[in-house]
Amino acid sequence: MKRLLQKIPDSLLRVGTAFIVFIAAVILVRSLIPASLKNTEEHRKATVEREVAHPVRYAGSEVCADCHEQFELKKKGYHKNLACETCHGVAKEHTENPGDVKPVKNTKREACVLCHIYNPSRPTGFPQINPSIHNPMRLCIECHNPHDPKPQHTPQECQACHAQIARTKAVSSHARLECTTCHTVPEQHKITPRQVRPTIPSDRSFCGKCHAKESKFVGTPKIDLVMHGEKYLCWQCHYPHMPEVE
Repeated sequence: MKRLLQKIPDSLLRVGTAFIVFIAAVILVRSLIPASLKNTEEHRKATVEREVAHPVRYAGSEVCADCHEQFELKKKGYHKNLACETCHGVAKEHTENPGDVKPVKNTKREACVLCHIYNPSRPTGFPQINPSIHNPMRLCIECHNPHDPKPQHTPQECQACHAQIARTKAVSSHARLECTTCHTVPEQHKITPRQVRPTIPSDRSFCGKCHAKESKFVGTPKIDLVMHGEKYLCWQCHYPHMPEVE
């Protein structure tokens, strides 16, 4: 055995020794890992037990309906999808002892602007404001009922909700076009913008009113609608609020 080991190159012996040590280390580590981290069923069971053991803090909005008449107002209003505890804090203890434990009543402007400060990533039509110029120093609840925060005045200008588009169009060749040149805007869109949408042009001939080579409009770029862009709609290549961008 000794002679056999002497015939094996030192480099191979070192590799073999390192491999044996590695295998031994893996076996040792696996033996120390809890079963819940190695077995899927055990892991799922341990996770459920751990989460169930956490103290219950949230009551859920439906519980509020038992005592608070504002729940019915909120259910039909603009905040219908917002949980009561989003604004009032955790309420499990309040439901168990409503006389002594009161929910949070945060009336500060900072609470409302968490959702309503202007952010271009928010969906089109989502109510957004600049708190520095929108009724500064006043509480939001002075003008808006928090359980159904209807706007005091229906916005008349498109840029009230579509500020980013308005800024883009203002520096484009379409700057002088009114929004209603291309869009038919139902009055109800100003009140429920996500449910009632404005119309958009449906075919190439609409843009052709100004841009077809036979168009009577002066000063607009002209194209042959038959040849230019072939089957594609104009706005598949040109952004209508800044058509210079392709």
